[in-house]
Amino acid sequence: MRPRLQLHSLPYRPDPLGYFASLRRRPGAVLLDSGRPAAPGGRYDILSSDPLATLTVAPGGNLQCDADLALPDSPFAAQQALLAHLDVEAPESDLPFLGGLIGYWSYDLGRCLERQGEAARDAVSLPWSRVGLYDWALILDHQAETCTLVASAARRAQVLGWLAAPPPESAPFRISAPFEAELDRDGYGERFRAVQEYIHAGDCYQINLAQRFSAPYEGDLWGAYLRLRQATPTPFAGYLAWDDAEGPQGVLSLSPERFIQAEHGRVETRPIKGTRPRGDNAEADAALAEDLQQSAKDRAENVMIVDLLRNDLGRVCRPGSVRVPQLCGLESYANVHHLVSVVTGELAEGASPLDLLAAAFPGGSITGAPKVRAMQIIDELEPSRRSLYCGSLGYVDQRGHMDTSIAIRTAVADRGRLHLWGGGGLVADSDEEAEYRETLDKIRHLMAALEA
Repeated sequence: MRPRLQLHSLPYRPDPLGYFASLRRRPGAVLLDSGRPAAPGGRYDILSSDPLATLTVAPGGNLQCDADLALPDSPFAAQQALLAHLDVEAPESDLPFLGGLIGYWSYDLGRCLERQGEAARDAVSLPWSRVGLYDWALILDHQAETCTLVASAARRAQVLGWLAAPPPESAPFRISAPFEAELDRDGYGERFRAVQEYIHAGDCYQINLAQRFSAPYEGDLWGAYLRLRQATPTPFAGYLAWDDAEGPQGVLSLSPERFIQAEHGRVETRPIKGTRPRGDNAEADAALAEDLQQSAKDRAENVMIVDLLRNDLGRVCRPGSVRVPQLCGLESYANVHHLVSVVTGELAEGASPLDLLAAAFPGGSITGAPKVRAMQIIDELEPSRRSLYCGSLGYVDQRGHMDTSIAIRTAVADRGRLHLWGGGGLVADSDEEAEYRETLDKIRHLMAALEA
């Protein structure tokens, strides 16, 4: 008989950091962090560790699983098969996660789906994907103000012991040299103008161009995440760190953008296109928000990506079910204003959330349109591959629920260096200097927090 997951109430805390501090050094520890309850869309924190198995996709596409399981060679099919090995029974509950997969899918995983070119170099050695199969979770619901441990009776005793342990000591985090841009101002300008040539030649009508910044660091990545989290509360944050054979690696994500959510067959994606910084006072802030809402260029960019995502969702959604209930709505975060649209649909019979993720991956809001040609141009123009940046972080639970982010505003740690990316969508009437400033506006507060 399959063990049944049980729901156990624990003391509610308005912040997950205390609970996760005791877990963070355990194998496969992961925090999906709503950032703050006040962040738009923020409600649940999901914490777990000690997965039953971990499946990675190495650079190049080779699959590696630390459990003796027969899995298909295709990454998304292998993840679906891994999910089927979760041998626990889920109770009736409205909680978002009752056992399943948690992890990330990097932008470079898209190379397993479409031909993108080989011009960009691998500057970061993280796996293209890393997901664990988890049979327990601690879930904080900031709307209901509850804390629920989802676990079998045997797991419950283990987890309570882990939570009761004192948090491990950590070496203070510090950036040991300032962040450096991979491209100088002239290098960005050359690539901007190359994008314009492609657009005017008819190859694409929007291309997302990004630049990478990196710096050496010392100490514990958890300290870095705490700084980033304080600097920018967001609803799709997350943290996971591990050691590979050559040093520590990790993901510190402060994303404001949902990629795809699926629940009871209902699908939602929330693309962001259009950004302004927050103002120094109420009057300036309102003026910046109004300027964004009235910007024909930003609205046109957003509508282009909405059309692309409608097409992507339509590949696995029931015909006629794809809708756009919100077009270019204003959402304001701690450091920026965004234009956010909402696209919804209903999964077709027989389609799984992982089928949906594969059909829409990577997200159109961070590639451009048409998507495949845009990705080929990105590979040609950006000096190094994006790694996790513009990929996704999230979960797929055994009932078919899924929630994933677009991994923007995200730091990647790799063997003693931290990497950050800033980018933006370019169209025919984009202004070079304004677009360059936007790449900095999106992440300068993250770099400042890490360098403080």
